[in-house]
Amino acid sequence: MGVDIIKHKKNGDRIQQKEVILVTGSSGLIGFSLIQKLAKNYRIVGLDRVGPPYPPLEAECVNFDITNEESIAMAMERIRYGYGNKIAAVIHLAAFYSFKTKENDLYNEINIEGTHKFLSQLRDFDVKQFIFSSTDLLYKPINRGQKIDENSPINASWGYPRSKILTEDVIKQYNQYFKTVILRVAGVYNEYGHSIPISNQIKRIYEKEPTSHFYSGNLNHGDAYVHLEDLLSAIIKTIEKQNELKDHIIINIGEPYSPSYKELQTKIGKLIYGKQWKTYKIPKWIAKIGAWGMNITGDSFIKPWMINRAGENYELDINRAKELLDWEPKNSLLETMPFIIKNLRANPAKWYTKNKL
Repeated sequence: MGVDIIKHKKNGDRIQQKEVILVTGSSGLIGFSLIQKLAKNYRIVGLDRVGPPYPPLEAECVNFDITNEESIAMAMERIRYGYGNKIAAVIHLAAFYSFKTKENDLYNEINIEGTHKFLSQLRDFDVKQFIFSSTDLLYKPINRGQKIDENSPINASWGYPRSKILTEDVIKQYNQYFKTVILRVAGVYNEYGHSIPISNQIKRIYEKEPTSHFYSGNLNHGDAYVHLEDLLSAIIKTIEKQNELKDHIIINIGEPYSPSYKELQTKIGKLIYGKQWKTYKIPKWIAKIGAWGMNITGDSFIKPWMINRAGENYELDINRAKELLDWEPKNSLLETMPFIIKNLRANPAKWYTKNKL
């Protein structure tokens, strides 16, 4: 039956097709929530690896191994049989990401080569738009008070952002087949945290770890973040405005204000203990020795290679998102922090589980 299987009525007697959207990484934090929002207006297919976790019930789950071309081909054949050849949008969220090591072969196998193999299969479909979730970490860090726009210098210092740069280059090669949009996304969080750096920073203070009082970078520098709901809104607006967007457009998605490490330390400390949390700057060589020692005796979140990144500063210019998508964030990390800490204090075990601590 192909695409004639699923139809819906509109205005009583007129029958229309819902357009099809593919979401890779459909069981992840972003993909799962995005599907639930998109399912009201689209038919959603969630592409993900075999086994739990699974995408929400609103999407058909099609398993595939993005590193295996035959597996991708079989998944796409299933989509062609069930939904036809036309795809309104492909939202590519699937990626490997880890703080365990500075470099990892999976950055190449999944993020770069996996995307290349996936795009190769998509050429045989009538795809209107391909949306890629990239990262703001690929930019060269800046001084406090400056802004990073989409034309700012690129300078990735470790495997994850470097893989995103190379994947963006791969995607550009396929722009002749369908419109491509690169969303350079800041660190994502929600009311439970769900941000690896943020949740670990909170954990250190909550458990009164000695390391919570020391930092080897500039205390007045910070990273850019974006609330999950704001990111979902940006992706949806990107789909809605696909006919207006130019080919291969790059758009920053994040909050215009980046709280400094010191601001976050102060905020977290006051919310948990009602008082100022003292933080002292230490030399990087001491921090590296400390990180090395902690990883000899255990599996500390802080790795020696991270010390060189401490104090890097990212502040995003989001004027292009405002202009092209009519988008700007409604939330901020500092305003959301009370809710994150409230959820921690209400049920620490649940909070730790959600943040995989």
